[in-house]
This record gives sequence, structure tokens and C-alpha cells, in this order.
Amino acid sequence: MFAAAELGHTLEKEQYKIAADQLRQQLLSIQYQLKERADFPVVILLGGVPTAGRGQVANLLLEWMDPRHIATHAFAAPNDEERARPPYWRYWRVLPPKGKMAILFGGWYSGPMWDQMMSQPDSVDYEHELAKIIRLEKMLSDEGALILKFWLHLPKEQLKKRLKKFANDPRTSWRFDESDTWFADHYDEVIASQEDLLHRTNLADAPWRVIESTDEKYRDITVGTHILEAITHHMERASVRQKRVDAAPLMPSIDGVRLLDKLSLDSSLSKSEYVEELEVLQGRLNRLTRHPDFKQHSVVCVFEGMDAAGKGGAIRRITAALDARQYRTVPIAAPTEEERAQPYLWRFWRHIPPHGQITLFDRSWYGRVLVERVESFASRADWMRAYGEINDFEAQISNANVIVVKFWLAISNEEQLRRFKEREAIEYKRFKITDEDWRNREKWDAYIEAGSDLIERTSTAIAPWHLVGANNKYAARLAVLRHLCDRIEAALEPKPKKKRKSN
Repeated sequence: MFAAAELGHTLEKEQYKIAADQLRQQLLSIQYQLKERADFPVVILLGGVPTAGRGQVANLLLEWMDPRHIATHAFAAPNDEERARPPYWRYWRVLPPKGKMAILFGGWYSGPMWDQMMSQPDSVDYEHELAKIIRLEKMLSDEGALILKFWLHLPKEQLKKRLKKFANDPRTSWRFDESDTWFADHYDEVIASQEDLLHRTNLADAPWRVIESTDEKYRDITVGTHILEAITHHMERASVRQKRVDAAPLMPSIDGVRLLDKLSLDSSLSKSEYVEELEVLQGRLNRLTRHPDFKQHSVVCVFEGMDAAGKGGAIRRITAALDARQYRTVPIAAPTEEERAQPYLWRFWRHIPPHGQITLFDRSWYGRVLVERVESFASRADWMRAYGEINDFEAQISNANVIVVKFWLAISNEEQLRRFKEREAIEYKRFKITDEDWRNREKWDAYIEAGSDLIERTSTAIAPWHLVGANNKYAARLAVLRHLCDRIEAALEPKPKKKRKSN
């Protein structure tokens, strides 16, 4: 993969001038077309050998194009804010919106590349990391994003020559780092490992472009040309989004019985019993969130279910037990313009709480496989692949000590009708009922089918669904509190140490 980038490519000064004058005009033109269309973002990842010119390339692109529509981000060791959240949180928050570009130095490859250079990473962890990168890039590509990955390459002797020159010149010594010397001393083994990484993440929709950087003029024109051609080609596609259904088929029930049809909805719990146990459970929840070990965890609560099933009431009984500084409630409605300009899961990634905090989602990322599916707001290809993307998202945040607790609150069709009429009749409840709620009743069966499918496909060992029959709102609230306490308690229990095998 790197052999073709060690051929001694060069470009004469006059050739460069002619090519650069034309290329910068074309890049600026295509950038404004991108901004005008605003139907996909461009993510440029810059990696490569030390001193190969990543910073110079980024500066040149900012000079040739309108810098107001290009963001640049470099990733060092995670800061305190980033360490308190899942690893990919810091990448999601800097993704460019549709119509704009971002230059990422290393991006999500920074960790694996550094680990490969400085140590021998655990093989299982490394494989998981590569798989995570592949899934992320596929998801972004399926959403329409254009991902351009450049590896700027230098042969070993050229690298050593540059390092010596930079180190000896006071004007460029700031560019010299001890890790660069280490790279040069271990060049062959490091390059072999990086080449393996590039081969394994060289995807059809997100390929690596290896550019020889011995001659700066050749490097700059080559990178700029690749960017121009890639954006032009992407704009010529019939659709930038993936239309192919890339997921296991749904299996409709032959006899018509669905998972939610069998859920018991009623309970005989009285209000006096409810009041008594409510205080006990709220006290238990409060103590758990003040446990010293809770500072190493965070909680994400997801509330889904039919309209008027009591999601808001259950959330209020949780928050009543918490310190107001410790939680945040996020109601999910139709996406804003800002959110529509980003990949689907972006609006949820940015709300993931740091350690020691709780976020409660009133509706959630399941909207894609629920309301967007039923109302045809998303294509079949989009919502079908969303099951896998959601499972991956929940696995990532769970692996970062986020306790994911998901509730489906279910009521009968008759109970929903009674609650709707009650909301219309009682003045202070009228804000809870809209014309949209009445219209959704006409699609009751479609929502039951979609809900049954999403529960079946996304109830995993690390983030299982807890189904709550909510015809009795008192029993439902207690069931929610009890399950939430059980999940937090289980996470805080000391994990048994693995026994060492005796020789």
C-alpha cells in the first residue's frame, strides 16, 4: 500500500503554479455548491508519517477555500470532560453539518494509531476498536457523509533527513518532537502495523488515499485534486444516502400475535399502597445516586410507549428523588434544522451525561424505528439499518460505564381513549393533548407492530427493554422506580475477581 508512495513523485514549480491557480478556483466553486445544496457533509481525516505536512495541507486548504465553512480539530489525550463520557463522544460533537467540511487530524484513528506505535495493544481490544471504526464510517456513509481519509507518506530516509533539518534550525525546531525520533528509529515495524490498519479500514465508501509527501508541491496538488474529484463525484450520485436495505429481514407473525399484544396491562394496586411504596423507592434511588461509586457511572433512562401511557408522570417521580444538579430531562420532538443537518444519532450523542449524572429521555433515538417508520418520514433502508446502529450506540455508551435503562410503557386502546378525553375535559391537562395525538390513534396497530419489532431487535443483554403495563399509573410508576434502582444497584455491586489459573 505504501510502495506506490515511495516512487519519488515530483512536480515542477511552473507546473505547480498552473495547477494550483486552477485547482483553488475549482475547490472554492465546489465548496459553494456544497454549501448551496447542503445535503451532505465532508469529513477529511489527515494521518501520516511525522513531518509529512498534515498541518501544511490543512493550512493550504483553508487558504484556497472559504475558511468560514471549514472546521479543524486535532485530538490529543482526552481532557477531563471527554474522559467522563464514552470515547467517541468527542468525535460526534465535532462532525460538520450538511453543506460544510471538517478537517480532523487523526480523528477516530488517533487512538489505534498511537497504540500501535507506542505499545502492543491487547489484540481483542484492538480488534473491537477497528470494528467500531468500520461501523462508524459505514453509518456516516450510509447517512450520506463523504469521508476522505489521507495518509501522507514519507520513506524512512526522507523522514530522518527532515527530522535532522528541523531539529537543527531554530525556526523549525518547534515542529520537532521526541516521539518523531522514536517513529524514525522504529520505522519499519511501525509502518508495517500502520499499513495493516489502513488495509483493514480501507472501505469502499471510505477508502484511504496514500499520498507521497517527499515533494510538497506534488503532495498539495494531489490532495486538492482528490478532494475536488470526490466531492464532484458525490454530487453526481442519484442519492447520497444508502438506499439498499442492509439488515436481516423482519419476521412477521404468521398468526398475527405480536409481542406487545401479550403484555399484561392491569394492576390492582391502590393509591394508599402506592404512596407508601413510592416514598420507600424514592429514598432508595436517592441513596444509590449518592453512593461514592456512582461517580464512576452515569445513567441514561429511555422512555417510550403509546401516547398518554404515563411517561411524563414516571419521569417526574424519578426526578423528585434526585438532586436537581444531578439530572437532566431531554424531551425529544421533531428534529430542529440544526439536528436535521447532522447524522441521525448526533442529536442524542451530545446529550450523553458525564459520570455521576443522569439523563432522562422522554422519547429517544427509537423514533427512527417507531414514528419515522410508521409515518414514512424515513425510508425503509434508513429505519431497517437503524436497529443495528442503535444497538452499537448503546453498546458503546454501556462500555463506558453508562447504565442504559429502557422502559416501554403500554396501555390499552380503551385506556388511551379515556385519558385523551380526560385531558380535553380538565383545563390544566389540555396542553397534553393535540390533534396529532388523535390522528396517531388511527395508526394504533402500526405503532404496536413497530414497537414489537424494535423491542425484539434492540433488547440486548447490556441494554434490555423493561416492559411496563401502565393501565394503572400508580403500579407503572413503582415498576419504573423499582427497576431503575435494581439496575443501578447491580452496576454498583463489586465485581468478583477472576481467579488465576494455577500452573
